[in-house]
Amino acid sequence: MSRGGLGIVSLLLALVLVGALWGMNASKSGPSSDQAKQAESQAQQVSAAVNFGQAAIQLETFHAENGTYVGAVLPPSFGVTLARVDAASYCLQLGAGTTLQHLVGPGGTPAAGAC
Repeated sequence: MSRGGLGIVSLLLALVLVGALWGMNASKSGPSSDQAKQAESQAQQVSAAVNFGQAAIQLETFHAENGTYVGAVLPPSFGVTLARVDAASYCLQLGAGTTLQHLVGPGGTPAAGAC
């Protein structure tokens, strides 16, 4: 084998090695890593708690003024949907698909899934 051929083989081997090392590192620290997924999940939970909290305050104010939750409307700025309402309780929803969360109130805590 000539020196030029050996240089190309060495270069290709180095590129394959660098690619493999990069791939292993990306699986542990990239956007699809378990740590990144866990951080995203925690951020969604905190965001949901804040949005649900603001909506719950609005609903509690409405209930204090009217004695019922029926007829309450939430502004779109909360990012929360009033999925179910009756005289003594309500259910709020946030998100879509696999990130759908709900809160049954009053006094509930955010949970996964639909109402």
